[in-house]
Amino acid sequence: MDEIFLEAAMESVEVREFLAGTVAVFSTPSPGKTSPNEDVAALFAYEPAGGVLVICDGVGGSPLGRHASRVAVEEVRAHLEVAASGQQSLREAILNGIESANRSVLDLGQGAATTIAIAEIQADSVRPYHAGDSVVLVTGQRGRLRLQTIAHSPVGYAVESGMLDQDEAVHHEERHLVSNVVGAQEMRIEVGPGIDLRARDTVLVASDGLFDNFYVEEIVRLVRTGPLEQVAAALAHRCLERMRVAEGDRPGKPDDLSFILYRPTRSSASRRISAASSGRKHSSA
Repeated sequence: MDEIFLEAAMESVEVREFLAGTVAVFSTPSPGKTSPNEDVAALFAYEPAGGVLVICDGVGGSPLGRHASRVAVEEVRAHLEVAASGQQSLREAILNGIESANRSVLDLGQGAATTIAIAEIQADSVRPYHAGDSVVLVTGQRGRLRLQTIAHSPVGYAVESGMLDQDEAVHHEERHLVSNVVGAQEMRIEVGPGIDLRARDTVLVASDGLFDNFYVEEIVRLVRTGPLEQVAAALAHRCLERMRVAEGDRPGKPDDLSFILYRPTRSSASRRISAASSGRKHSSA
């Protein structure tokens, strides 16, 4: 199943079966905004157990940002179609797709740019790819943060180095600045480590509209328990409320909002864990 959510103005979360699990998708423009949503969300299946979750966030608040995010997603899809024919691995297709997207967005000219964040799902594993400040995050049922990409921005790097804490970062006046985007001559693709997905793990891919309105621990607390549709609906509702109503020191910044949640089925992850345990017992006998 391939699906692109382009210029979406969703009023509710959409839930699908995808690969060996379930996805929940939400994408909508900033509250009160009259121009279209510049974010694009996409689901691309590569094989029965492999595929990608994609979020692109057009930069600049102009039609060019909207075009850039659409072009980036279309280039990734084109390379995944080549990969599905057996000519490339999924990893090669993702990297080539982002590189091709960068060239195509550069060709748009006039400063067109977009962020991109991709979660590659392969059976019971996930690997992140990104350029910009859209984020891939993986959390476990017990609330352990298993993976989080670093925003390619001065503030993101300052948090990673310990120069800023989360509270300072989410309120920082330069939080909107991005130092690495699709549509830049020196665009850099960051490829993260692949990790196993365990029973009840949740993968989140999101534009900065989500992370500018929550502390990470709040997101983890919301995401880690409950049915996926319920979790996604709560995340969307609370985020939009924060965008609409400023309250004390609570984060709140209007922006286009897009995210994808993916959770593998319990039976699939359980079978993998069981098989791994059996293999260890056999080898030690």
